[in-house]
Amino acid sequence: MVNVENLERVIQKTRRVVEKSKEQLYQLGESARTEYERTKHELEAVKKEIAGIIKEVDDLEKAYAQARRHLMEVSRDFKRHSEEQIKRAYEEANKKQIELLSKREQEKLLRLHRDHLERNLKNLEATIKRSEELIANVGMVLKILSNDLDAISSQIGEMQQMQALGLSVIMAQEEERKRVAREIHDGPAQSLANIVMRAEFCLKLMEVNPAMLREELYSLMDLVRRSLQDVRKIIFDLRPMSLDDLGLVPALKRYVEQYINDHGIYVEIIVVGKEYELPSPLVVAIFRVIQESMTNIRKYARATEVLIKIEFLKNRINVVVRDNGCGFDVEKVMAEKSGSAFGLIGMRERIQLLKGKFEVKSSPGQGTEVILSVPTAPEENGLVGVRRGEHVTGGQKTN
Repeated sequence: MVNVENLERVIQKTRRVVEKSKEQLYQLGESARTEYERTKHELEAVKKEIAGIIKEVDDLEKAYAQARRHLMEVSRDFKRHSEEQIKRAYEEANKKQIELLSKREQEKLLRLHRDHLERNLKNLEATIKRSEELIANVGMVLKILSNDLDAISSQIGEMQQMQALGLSVIMAQEEERKRVAREIHDGPAQSLANIVMRAEFCLKLMEVNPAMLREELYSLMDLVRRSLQDVRKIIFDLRPMSLDDLGLVPALKRYVEQYINDHGIYVEIIVVGKEYELPSPLVVAIFRVIQESMTNIRKYARATEVLIKIEFLKNRINVVVRDNGCGFDVEKVMAEKSGSAFGLIGMRERIQLLKGKFEVKSSPGQGTEVILSVPTAPEENGLVGVRRGEHVTGGQKTN
């Protein structure tokens, strides 16, 4: 039986968290709007400055051409002009040339700054739009949470409805991860790439003292590139794009390849049977359980070898993750409610929501084996109405 009082406390707490999140999103949106207006004004000022510089360049080009003509006339008829007059003509032409080069370089820098501001303006527009969408979504969640508690509690007394609620929470989490991944990709990653471009430009520009600047600029470029790689790795960890585009096995192979490079643990993948399309909730659940298992191995197992076996049957998929690590007492860890126990509980709940079976076999010194088996037939896993390859988003299906 569902305890209505406990349910009310959970809903009230969730509502407070969501309201706080909405307020934070609103503050982020306002910050983005403020930055947008500031950038817009700065861009307008830079454009005006560029227009002024262009006029100055045109005037200097005319003055420089006139000075050169005068210098040529003086040089051709040097008998009629004194050495001092010739020297002044040369100095005047040289002065105009230096001023013209300086203004051209100033114009070039201003144009680069203008382009940078225009890119920032586009990114800020996208950020404002995304924040408004997020605020609208959070407002919808608050509206749902504000409905009559009695009406909600009377509808969730059965296990099937509890399952649907839990599944929607998991899918909402996955959709949020996908959204954050896109935001990081569109924001910080592009900014880092832009910094590299500016650093390269500075490297070419600073010809005055290359011995001092070159090494530091190269170091800066390397640091930025590493940061860019880290951001892209975060994107993959949040939501592997290949999980949607290619399926479970290709996404898992890519994850394992990065895992081996990062942690030096040998991982072998064995696939039995032919992979076929699965509903997105099923693919996500299996991938996240494997990912959590690999994280536990890295943190606790001290293992050197891992075997991942995936078996595709007609109406079921079986997965085994086995390591040769130090192992542990399963009952003791689960009783202690430690960090690893919460991870195991989360994995078990993911699989149980899909009416699958989840088991952990381990003992000290004997390694660990995570075993799961999930039905793929919709009438068995609770995904009736979700076709293979479909995603579940906000209660709606998308291909």
